[in-house]
Amino acid sequence: MTTADLVLTGGNVHTVDPAQPHADTVAVRDGRIVWVGYAAEAPAWVTGAADVVRLDGRTLLPGFVDAHNHVRLGSDRECVQLAGADSVEAVAARLRDWDRAHPGVGWVEAEGYAYVGLENGAHPTRQQLDAIIPDRPVVVFSYDVHTLWLNTLGLTGLGIDDADQPFGTAELDAEGVPTGFITDFAVKGLSRAGVRALRDRRLPWASTDRQYSRLLTSLDHTVACGITTVVEPQNSPDDIALFERARAEGRLDPRVVLAMFHPPTTTPEERREFARLASAYDDDRLRVGPLKLYIDDVVEPHTAALHEDYANEPGHRGATYYEPTDFADLVADLDRDGFQLFVHATGDRGITTVLDAVEHARLVNGPRDARHQIVHVECLRHDDLPRFAELGVVACMQPRHASPDLAGPGHAWAEAVGERRWHQAWPLRSLQEHGATLAFSSDWNVAEMEPMVGIYSAVTRSPLAGGDAWQPEEAVSVADAVRGYTMGSAVANFCEHDRGSITVGKLADMVVLDQDPHTVDSAKLADVAVLETWVGGERKYAS
Repeated sequence: MTTADLVLTGGNVHTVDPAQPHADTVAVRDGRIVWVGYAAEAPAWVTGAADVVRLDGRTLLPGFVDAHNHVRLGSDRECVQLAGADSVEAVAARLRDWDRAHPGVGWVEAEGYAYVGLENGAHPTRQQLDAIIPDRPVVVFSYDVHTLWLNTLGLTGLGIDDADQPFGTAELDAEGVPTGFITDFAVKGLSRAGVRALRDRRLPWASTDRQYSRLLTSLDHTVACGITTVVEPQNSPDDIALFERARAEGRLDPRVVLAMFHPPTTTPEERREFARLASAYDDDRLRVGPLKLYIDDVVEPHTAALHEDYANEPGHRGATYYEPTDFADLVADLDRDGFQLFVHATGDRGITTVLDAVEHARLVNGPRDARHQIVHVECLRHDDLPRFAELGVVACMQPRHASPDLAGPGHAWAEAVGERRWHQAWPLRSLQEHGATLAFSSDWNVAEMEPMVGIYSAVTRSPLAGGDAWQPEEAVSVADAVRGYTMGSAVANFCEHDRGSITVGKLADMVVLDQDPHTVDSAKLADVAVLETWVGGERKYAS
């Protein structure tokens, strides 16, 4: 047997492989794992490796697989950062501070607005932003990047004078004047046509250079978080060049899976283009394959589809982007053509509509191992819990979103759905108990990218700073949370044959942690630090 290239030994190895759960040594050759076991039993071709890394008792896990991470959107260093601004006054202070520090006539762009300062479903207005910065165009991206908030000059700068825009839907007041609040941005503004329109109208955020800068920053952060495979869930064919450039420049450290965005306006020719790209990009470093669709929007601005009225807006239940029968036919068509689908669904009626569509596709086309995903699954009625496993649908979820400091009592999400439906919020344990495949992710930059933050949230259902849990009956174990960020996400993306566990024959994608998450106090899980990240047997990050 040829000597191994690399050996990591003396560690606390959790393999996430039930056939061999624990070890202290892993051997690598040609980028793949060739031996797993205990050093005392290692053959000479393992112990004689040229490169031996002493783990000194540190914990080794499979590299994390982030199943839904917007690395291309990322966090933009040119934007005012509003994360943590928990009042209109705090938002105003940050905008004014940035304006004073960056005098001029260009755009003021901000991100991370968390729908604060709103009551009874009200939306922010241009007049509120005008009172903060009246003499420069301002655009504020919500933390979920589903809505925009603009001042009067911002509306003028983007040429918004009616409701229907290529990058969103502008709310109008009683006189037909845009209010400054734009919905449907994730569906229209992040589409190929939407981004092109924003570039044509000279919004700096949409420029190719800014996109590439965001991508590089996010890719670096990815491996620093221990993520070895990242799924970028919403791209157009135009965006592939950014990833090609990163690869050519040696900056594509994590493995990447790209889903192509399929908005309602997608043409048959564009679908054929998606299929051609899936054939052209299909290696273990950069793969194109799934399609991203939306059935509804988001809960906070009341644009998700609910079975019953919003608690703070009687008579309103949100809407789906398609009529249910039309969506069922679309899903059947795409399923017949062999596509895997990622469908954004947050409201319980939106989720039901997707499950109904997958059921219809299976009846029309026959069952297959499609692994269609419902992404987010934020508010799920009990009757739909068993349907995920029955239909082979993956629940791609973001545990951090369920934290009470983001969505719980007193926050826009919880107030919108109402206390009577809080038991439906991010039902991790219930889905698991009903046999669903759980794939965990961050949804960066909607929430922190660090998987250990997500694991903390999945296990405790508590605020990041500590405190009372929200819906603690839906918490899962540490082992289950780790599996959701490794094997669960690998299975969800058809890569369980070479990722998701430390198993002989798989890619040598691994993460070294300073503490064992299985034994650390659960209140300290988010503090567990990534020390090293290995991708294909190469150290891509060291703290």
